[in-house]
Amino acid sequence: MGAVRQYVFPTVRIIIWAVIAGALVVLALKGAELDPPDALQPTGEITESVISVEKGSVTNAVTVPGSVVTDPPVEIKATADGVIAEIEVDDKKIDKDTRVLWIKSEEVVEPVVEVDEKTGEETVTEQEPKVTWTSILAPVTGTVDISVLKDQAVAVGETIGAVSPGTLSVSGTLTADQQYRLVGATGTAEVTLKGGPAPFTCTGLTIGEAAGGGAGATGGEELAMEVGPEAATGSVRCAIPPKVKAFSGLGGEIEITNGNAKGVVVVPISAVLGTSQTGKVWTVAKEGAEPEERDVALGLTDGLQVQITKGLKAGEQILEFAPVDDGTESDVNCDDMVALDEAGMAGDTGTVQMLDEECFG
Repeated sequence: MGAVRQYVFPTVRIIIWAVIAGALVVLALKGAELDPPDALQPTGEITESVISVEKGSVTNAVTVPGSVVTDPPVEIKATADGVIAEIEVDDKKIDKDTRVLWIKSEEVVEPVVEVDEKTGEETVTEQEPKVTWTSILAPVTGTVDISVLKDQAVAVGETIGAVSPGTLSVSGTLTADQQYRLVGATGTAEVTLKGGPAPFTCTGLTIGEAAGGGAGATGGEELAMEVGPEAATGSVRCAIPPKVKAFSGLGGEIEITNGNAKGVVVVPISAVLGTSQTGKVWTVAKEGAEPEERDVALGLTDGLQVQITKGLKAGEQILEFAPVDDGTESDVNCDDMVALDEAGMAGDTGTVQMLDEECFG
């Protein structure tokens, strides 16, 4: 028994470790052979979201940042050719339609020629010129400043002074999208001044081009691309009532409501291609059917939903998200790629794959 422990067991142990070592060497050099799993099959399915058209209410209200500005002086124009005969008011606060000066105009009158019937002698009698007096009135209430001198000659349309109204307005800028939403807006707006009085109504609402004429007026399409889609293309302005205490430079917000509709057909703006006047939606006749493009007429929008005035009825099914063509086109030149491939110079695996997909389908 002692001989077994001394010689047999150690020998068996050595053999076992040798077998294990050999197996490890084989695995390291050859690798384990594993049966590949079956190709994975997709189990998910991409479906387009379909919604039902409903009726609702929509309020087209646009809020833009603004600031308080001093109203610019209003020019006084000459309405006749002549000379300044008399200046009645200067450097003084006056009311609208107050006379500020007189313009004296003289028109030459042809002389009277008399002929003696017996002698044929002509007698020429000079005539006094015809004098016209034109009064110039202040266009607005404010402090007048006359910029011409007495006896100075002036022409029709020439600036002869200005009236500083001393009033304030609130002014803001509009993006193209906001301009479309405010087409036809007139009257009043609600103004909130930062750190100022309670919100108040400003009057004389005007909407026009941005200062400098907007991107399109100064640089065409190239400048419009540079400044971006959110660049200011329009401006809005309204008068602050005299009873409201404000200061030039104060910031605030201008809220303009341009229409309110109730019980009308409305859809999310995501479902419409287009945001003003006309657009397109994609209708779904029944489940599983291909969407069909349809032209619609657009009304009011609040930025989240838009009114459909024509082309769609409540209860119809449409895509919740309008398909958008990103407009990308392949820039692969197949003739060049085929030549490279034939020469064995098609490049890396990605290039070859692009060649296969774009040129050979």
